[in-house]
Amino acid sequence: MPDPRAEVAVFGAGAWGTAVACHLASRAHARPRVVLIARTREHADALRRERRNERYLPGIALPDALEIAAGAGAARHAELILVATPIGALEGLVDALVAFDLRAPLVWLSKGFVAVGDDGAALAHRLVAPRWPSPVGVLSGPSFADEVARGLPTALAAAATDPALAARAAELLRGDMLRVYETDDLVGVEVGGAVKNVLAIAAGLSDGLGYGHNARAALITRGLAEISRLAVAEGGRRETLMGLAGLGDLVLTCTGDASRNRQVGLALARGQPLDAILARLGHVAEGVHAARAARVLAHRHAIEMPITEAIARVLEGAWPVREAVEALLRREPRGEER
Repeated sequence: MPDPRAEVAVFGAGAWGTAVACHLASRAHARPRVVLIARTREHADALRRERRNERYLPGIALPDALEIAAGAGAARHAELILVATPIGALEGLVDALVAFDLRAPLVWLSKGFVAVGDDGAALAHRLVAPRWPSPVGVLSGPSFADEVARGLPTALAAAATDPALAARAAELLRGDMLRVYETDDLVGVEVGGAVKNVLAIAAGLSDGLGYGHNARAALITRGLAEISRLAVAEGGRRETLMGLAGLGDLVLTCTGDASRNRQVGLALARGQPLDAILARLGHVAEGVHAARAARVLAHRHAIEMPITEAIARVLEGAWPVREAVEALLRREPRGEER
């Protein structure tokens, strides 16, 4: 059994957590000791035995230096905690780590909104930061896990409640093929990462209906306006959404076929039921939950997000797919800056 003590603990042995842990454990210089913490002991045992994560990241060998464990105790000596669970599991994990008296700075790689009660929604840092004893932050940007794990060029953005944590996370993660840029706009980074998944469903719908590249480009462009509108209303900066955490991630998710949310839209356009689509994916498609949450926030701020509203209604079964897309295309134009 490997010594579970590590300088960096990565919670969440799905595709993204595994990819980031592999990247950290295989760096040629200044390599930290890294432990990947699976949700169950059975999964941890399988990863340790096979040195692969075939369910979530097939074809990628785990570096020999990467330690595998299960349970919060494996992070007892960590100097930095990375969380790569789905956004819906973030709060519960944070509560468990607090109960275990873990205190290292915490950065999540999850994208989406967290639920507040039955009908509310919020940005993750607004709920996590008050209950965590150290600074917290987020890592976001255009990044398919498989490409990061294979060492292909990738660029990300890091933001945190303390600029020193953003700088530390960026320095730790930077490698020959992975660039990480710091920003102090935590709100903008979180909003960009959450809403782009909703728009990827819209792009998949449009492509699945055969509306072509022009329509997809229009959806991406008008979708970016929606993201920016919500980010500013939440206290972020519009220019942040012109960067990696906004436009970069939006373009990748709307055009790359490895995007789970784009695949949801494509399947919906083929007439498949949502439950069956999600069951077949085998991964979480965050845009399904983010659509409703973004609509809640848009109503709270009295801002217009017509694409988001349409996708939320489609996912609820309240609006037929083709009718929703065509209604967006027929919508009366206003000044482009609005």
